[in-house]
Amino acid sequence: MTSGKKLALLTSLLLPLTCLATPTPDADAARALVASLNRPAPARTAFAEARFMRVLDKPLVVSGELAWLGGDRLERRVDTPMKETSTIADGEVTQEREGKKPRSFSLKRAPQLKVLLDSFVALLAGDPSRLGESFEIALGRDADRWQLTLTPRDPRIAKQIASIHVYGSGNVPRCMRMDESDGDTSIDLLGELATKMPAEPTREGLIAQCGGAM
Repeated sequence: MTSGKKLALLTSLLLPLTCLATPTPDADAARALVASLNRPAPARTAFAEARFMRVLDKPLVVSGELAWLGGDRLERRVDTPMKETSTIADGEVTQEREGKKPRSFSLKRAPQLKVLLDSFVALLAGDPSRLGESFEIALGRDADRWQLTLTPRDPRIAKQIASIHVYGSGNVPRCMRMDESDGDTSIDLLGELATKMPAEPTREGLIAQCGGAM
């Protein structure tokens, strides 16, 4: 498995409003919002993901369930169009696909992935200090809706991930978008929104769906 695929796998284990105000550098507000996202483990949510790749004419669409199991343990279960489970536990990433032998690799072989894991766990656990160690955090708000923009601090990660956007309302994340440095994009619809993945999704349409009309 290439480092790019490993990175995509890790980031997909987790979670721009075009009409939002420009993200504000208000650090206290961003920290308070991240802290409000905390959920007791195990925390599970449905997801539907569309991955837009330059080499493909149509996006890859999968759906299933994401789970934070506590500590540094994450699980991503895909139910359609195939059955696949990816798990991070005890410093190992394991991928199991129906009809095939499980594949595993150690996070020790890729320190930059460990940084990402720490950061996503910090987001899921509502720990703004830990999240801020690896990302610059900007917050955009409009009424009850918000957008967190996470920009990697580590140049090694920035070569692969340009930015991550988390959209939500109140203290509930609705979507997550990852823009890779090579132009590929993954957009995850979370929770109840996961049932509303269009039959033929587009980047622009999903971004609008995450943000809604204002």
